[in-house]
Amino acid sequence: MTVEPAAANTRSAVIKKYGAAARSVAQSGTQACCDPALGCCDPITSNLYTSAEQTCLPENAVLASLGCGNPTALIDLRPGETVLDLGSGGGIDVLLSARRVGPTGKAYGLDMTEDMLALARENQRQSGLTNAEFLKGEIESIPLPANSVDVVISNCVINLSADKDRALREAFRVLRPGGRFAVSDVVVRGHEIPAAVRQSMLLWVGCIAGALEEQEYRAKLHDAGFEQISIEPTRVYNIEDARQFLTASGVPVDELAPQVEGKFISAFIRATKPQPSSS
Repeated sequence: MTVEPAAANTRSAVIKKYGAAARSVAQSGTQACCDPALGCCDPITSNLYTSAEQTCLPENAVLASLGCGNPTALIDLRPGETVLDLGSGGGIDVLLSARRVGPTGKAYGLDMTEDMLALARENQRQSGLTNAEFLKGEIESIPLPANSVDVVISNCVINLSADKDRALREAFRVLRPGGRFAVSDVVVRGHEIPAAVRQSMLLWVGCIAGALEEQEYRAKLHDAGFEQISIEPTRVYNIEDARQFLTASGVPVDELAPQVEGKFISAFIRATKPQPSSS
């Protein structure tokens, strides 16, 4: 795959930031979202998993979570299914999925960051789960064959991709006919937000974010071949949540608040790969 300079820069920045998060957890047991150097913190990444979910996982899998939702809680995973998590990080969603699909199922995690893969594999070892596997690769070029998984999940990762069209086409390719796309992601509502404010909010919400506008997300899923597309808000970020960050970035918060309020959300995005026509 040929990587354009802008995409290569984004990829390097993501690897650097999430590699640092993994090392923070592995070396000191520091929750990644609470490290000021990572530039992201509550309320985005907090309170996403129930106490029951956290109890059944290694502590470092929970500490390494940098998502904006809990995709495993919002999709019906069935025993025997194969699940793929795009950008699996420390492995929390892979391990939760592996438990839900049971020993006859399989949960893959895909990540391009060596430190995160090492952390995820250690978390898997501690969990005792044998039906999970972590793969190195990029979401724009998934190292799995076509029509090989039942469900694609992801947790605040597609917004990081410099080539979202390719990433969505790859998700479509690896899904079996009738397979489900079920991801948590950051979404922007409306195009009229000032560019400087949009960028500042996205940096706050998604660390390194390139979140799509809601209708643009729908269009890209449709163009990739998906149907039954829905976008369900799970958290709406308000100006007070981001006041400290925006003020430090030089944004006149009170002046621009009406243009920002309610426009940045975490959402659960669902779509389906159609069955082949019987005609």
